[in-house]
Amino acid sequence: MQDEFLTIGRFARLCRLSVKQLRHYDETGLLVPVHVDAGTGYRYYAPEQARDALTVALLRDMDLPLAVIARTLAAEPESRARILRGERDRLAERISRDQARLAMLERLAERGLPGYEVTMSQEPERRLAVVRAVCTPAEIGDKVAGCVARLLPGLGRAGIAWEPPLWALYPLDLQEPMEIAVGVQTPVQTPPGEVTAVVADFEVLSGGPVAETVHVGPYAQLPLAYNALFAAIHERGLRPRAPVREAYLVGPAEAPPEELLTRLVIPIQENAA
Repeated sequence: MQDEFLTIGRFARLCRLSVKQLRHYDETGLLVPVHVDAGTGYRYYAPEQARDALTVALLRDMDLPLAVIARTLAAEPESRARILRGERDRLAERISRDQARLAMLERLAERGLPGYEVTMSQEPERRLAVVRAVCTPAEIGDKVAGCVARLLPGLGRAGIAWEPPLWALYPLDLQEPMEIAVGVQTPVQTPPGEVTAVVADFEVLSGGPVAETVHVGPYAQLPLAYNALFAAIHERGLRPRAPVREAYLVGPAEAPPEELLTRLVIPIQENAA
């Protein structure tokens, strides 16, 4: 037996894994020993399993989930490359989010919480032609861009005018999944059927009291503005209502990230006694 197979301890040292990890990978079916002694329960591995074991160790060191690693090991070369590229893209997205968080922490460390001027005002009723999407919080940026890419060209092809700014609508709680909408105001005289032929539908935003502020800077730092806005609402004993509205007064096509201008609007009502 020892001439043909490796004990679990020796195999672990060879493959830079722990005995505990190998036992876990056996239990999950990721890396099963070629032989288990019926009397002692000792696990034995074949030398040719070392390549898979080393690959598992490598991919785990990159924080790939065990399920993804299992699919990778079982896949043909072309499919394996596709799986790994998908994980690469997810890692790149996570790095991008982390970089945005680092920039926000640096801003907080240097200057503390920014001073946003929150005002209570009356918002008029707005009738928006909108397209909708379902997404997770991490997908908001991509989904908003996708909605814009559907909305504006569709209106343009139909010859329907629209009035800036571009609006985005969100629920109060950013959960997953959630529905968001991107829309613009169109002339009141535009027949609804003409618009719904090129976009999803209309949404009427009711008028009334709102709390609002303006954020200058990257979209990744919008949470700073929301922090100030929700704090002001709750300090006044008010209750926020959906949908949360963002109006993009100066967008990426017009200015660098540091000069983007976004108006944040949250409808409010007095708390019930």
